[in-house]
Amino acid sequence: MSDTLIELSRLQFALTAMFHFIFVPLTLGLTFLLAIMESVYVMTGKEIYKQMTQFWGKLFGINFAIGVATGLTMEFQFGMNWSYYSHYVGDIFGAPLAIEGLMAFFLESTFVGLFFFGWDKMSKVKHLMATWLVAIGSNFSALWILIANGWMQFPVGASFNTDSMRMEMTSFSEVIFNPVAQVKFVHTVSAGYVTGAIFVLAISSYYLLKHKHIAFARRSFAIAASFGLAATLSVIVLGDESGYELGDVQKVKLAAVEAEYETHPAPAAFTLFGIPNDEEEKMDFAIQIPWAMGIIATRSLDEEVMGIKDL
Repeated sequence: MSDTLIELSRLQFALTAMFHFIFVPLTLGLTFLLAIMESVYVMTGKEIYKQMTQFWGKLFGINFAIGVATGLTMEFQFGMNWSYYSHYVGDIFGAPLAIEGLMAFFLESTFVGLFFFGWDKMSKVKHLMATWLVAIGSNFSALWILIANGWMQFPVGASFNTDSMRMEMTSFSEVIFNPVAQVKFVHTVSAGYVTGAIFVLAISSYYLLKHKHIAFARRSFAIAASFGLAATLSVIVLGDESGYELGDVQKVKLAAVEAEYETHPAPAAFTLFGIPNDEEEKMDFAIQIPWAMGIIATRSLDEEVMGIKDL
């Protein structure tokens, strides 16, 4: 297999994944905002909250459709671009993706139809349940996909079978509760909630500045601001946990991402900007924040951060 083919496959998959992930965070955030808005409508009976749910639902629908299309394209590439990898680890890697498709994706796809077309055909409470199930389904999708991604980064619960020359699952629970997968999931979904809140805040702010749809914009702004504040606080805490987990179980990845060739004595500095020099194995033009890397990776000012050469 030529290096050119591998590099082109990587490029294609990277571009597909990047384009797909433009839409994923907004889906995660908007679904819960829609559920909250409709919950207020059901509890208060005020028609304006129904109008809000329907308006933001239309924008969610556009985003959801593009996200599904790009996600399916990306999943096909596991077979087209990385068929050897899929054969080698398919027994483990394929299980979470299969569960995601059969459980989470079917759940949200079924109830997203009821969300859009069931306003005049279902009771308020039943329609609200459908909206909440769309939100839960979209987050379940993220969970199973990130379990698969977490296993790729930190392969636990599996062993190599010398007879079949393939990886085989030894513990499904270890795959599910993979520490990397769990921290990535909570950090990703909370970041999606922030994205959804900012999206609603931005459009609501535009309406307020233009003095259009004032009552609609104010209520949307209030709900998004409250939801966004809670999400922002959570993403800070969960982001710290993600960084610490990286320094705990993925030391080589941390050193590679930060291009840390040498072990940094405590307290380790965080490189804000720099140009890696692989030939001389150093960071050129480095701009560093003192002590920050030690706090992120070890939550300590007394522990060193290992470099690539010592790992």
